Amino acid sequence: MKTEALIHEYSIRKSDIKNRLKEFGRLRGTTDDRVFEELCFCILTPQSKAVNCAKAVGILKEKGLIHKGEPHRVGVSLKGLVRFHNKKAEYIALARRLSGLKTAVSSGDNRAAREWLVGNVKGLGYKEASHFLRNIGRGRNLAILDRHILKNLKRFGAFGSIPASLGSRKTYLALEDKAAAFAKRIGVPLEELDLLFWSLETGFIFK
Repeated sequence: MKTEALIHEYSIRKSDIKNRLKEFGRLRGTTDDRVFEELCFCILTPQSKAVNCAKAVGILKEKGLIHKGEPHRVGVSLKGLVRFHNKKAEYIALARRLSGLKTAVSSGDNRAAREWLVGNVKGLGYKEASHFLRNIGRGRNLAILDRHILKNLKRFGAFGSIPASLGSRKTYLALEDKAAAFAKRIGVPLEELDLLFWSLETGFIFK
């Protein structure tokens, strides 16, 4: 697919993508519990399918384990749905102890909020923190970059090669700048890129 075709596909999906972002934005005014549930979803996403992660969060809610419950019981419920289920169960338990989560992600600029998340939430890197902020309506000018998104960006010429590791802040921010330049060139808001690529491959817009 050429860049012109990608722009055309965006024009077809634009309304649905923007409506999805509006739904994310409504989370800003919801309860601390709902925001925390979205944080748990993003903690679960590394190397796991987003649809399975959403299903896992639903199961934890049904069992009353998302806001309380021993890590072992959480891990058992996650098994088979997400990778590294025991480690992620520990991360969820640690995240419950955070103070000031909603305040931290509701004030200041988005990049400052992301730095707070990366520095304070075990299991969140820049990709997951960006994903969480976008999913609570704070994704403006943030890129959600994983191997899947990078593959698509490389395919359309946003950059020449993909680094072996995305672990460092410097590497992530450098790639984010290139993604932002590409998004501006094709007229797609940066926070919508992953939804566009996701919908092209799956046929639907998720989160």
